[in-house]
Amino acid sequence: MSWRRWNYVLHRDIGFLCIGLTLLYAISGVAVNHIKEWNPSYSVERVETNIGPVVGNPADAATALEILARLGEPGKLESSYRPDRNSLQLFVEGRSITVDLPSGHVVHDRAVPRPVLREMNYLHLNHPKKAWTWFADLYAVALAFLAVSGLFMLRRKTMRRGLVLTGIGVVIPLFFLILYL
Repeated sequence: MSWRRWNYVLHRDIGFLCIGLTLLYAISGVAVNHIKEWNPSYSVERVETNIGPVVGNPADAATALEILARLGEPGKLESSYRPDRNSLQLFVEGRSITVDLPSGHVVHDRAVPRPVLREMNYLHLNHPKKAWTWFADLYAVALAFLAVSGLFMLRRKTMRRGLVLTGIGVVIPLFFLILYL
């Protein structure tokens, strides 16, 4: 087989191997790019209720436990703090409970993992470390191979257009670097 045929076969087969990872990184990348507008890994469920006025010392653990009992909250109290003199915030196993002490108004926020997208972001942001780092590096090398081998697949009639588009693809990130640095 000629080098051209090998290039074609490897480009095709490595391209097929990269489809799943490319979709994972593309979807997660769009989500992570907009992290200032929304949390791509979690949504927040908010429930508001009223338990009546809270009496007692808000700094006392017994008062916090009484609030949890009145809410029917089964979770274990992790910590608490007072954002202001009329409020008490309780943290219970991934949930935040804010109580307005004089009125008893309660805002209960709970982070709920977004199915599939959370796991995709977990991999994209390389939280697993270890072997995933090496696998992601191998994927990056495969993408580089696809980019370069694709240039060698150009025919004479499409060579000029391919090189112009490749040049534009190199210039766009440089433009943004100059714009933002």
